[in-house]
Amino acid sequence: MRDSVSRIGCTALLALGLVLAGCGDDQDPDGAAALWTRIHAESYASWARAPGYATRQPSQAAHGNAVEIFVNAVAADALAAHVPLAAWPEGTLIVKDGYDGAEHKLVAAMEKRKDGWYWVEWSASGDSRYSGKPSLCINCHASGQDSIRAFPLPK
Repeated sequence: MRDSVSRIGCTALLALGLVLAGCGDDQDPDGAAALWTRIHAESYASWARAPGYATRQPSQAAHGNAVEIFVNAVAADALAAHVPLAAWPEGTLIVKDGYDGAEHKLVAAMEKRKDGWYWVEWSASGDSRYSGKPSLCINCHASGQDSIRAFPLPK
């Protein structure tokens, strides 16, 4: 940690949907900035919606009390194929907008790469808080199928 906030305290605050400036694990700010630019150039909010997220949905997770989730063409094609998968294909990119009431609080993304998932969480204005392979992201998402908790792999 970059300050005196303990990992446990930071995790507890994130579980409540709160983020402090001192909490974070920004391992790859340049990579995070490049991904921010890319998802906006691709207009991620126009991508397909994740299963079960046709509209903004309430959430009990760390990314806000309501979320919208978008998937890129790689993920959308995997879902549309209706072929059982044990893992998401390389190139899968999922972007989540987190809200506190009506206020857009953050953007989170996970991209499946050759070496596994790459994680980023930004403020709504694009300042990265987490990037790379933060243990907080990995540990929380470990309960999901291939690290995705919001929706299952195709069956």
